[in-house]
Amino acid sequence: MPSIFSKIVSGEIPSYKVAEDDRFLAFLDINPLAKGHTLVIPKKETDYIFDIEDDEYKELFLFAKKVAKSIGKCIQCERVGVAVIGLEVAHAHIHLIPINGIYDIDFSKPKLKLSQEEFQMIAQRIASKIE
Repeated sequence: MPSIFSKIVSGEIPSYKVAEDDRFLAFLDINPLAKGHTLVIPKKETDYIFDIEDDEYKELFLFAKKVAKSIGKCIQCERVGVAVIGLEVAHAHIHLIPINGIYDIDFSKPKLKLSQEEFQMIAQRIASKIE
């Protein structure tokens, strides 16, 4: 059965897309730790990030770097933190999270509740700064 992320890639499930090319997709996390919390995935479904082929792995992180730089340009934060957990969805993904301190990436913290309009505005701002 395809993962929820594969359903997002295929368009079966809507998302707030930030960046996309033929191999990778970045979209806002719908249960964010911070405004601008973005997920970056390979379109090809692979469960464990360290099972991705070397070339695809490098390209995934280069794609994530472009997205992170864009997040940093439009979301006020000290840095854009990176987390790879790999247990919550059986599809490799990278969390890019605007942070101001080391405890800002704590997945046990309550998630933000944003309106559809807020998600759309944030996604558009990040997408507009992708280089």
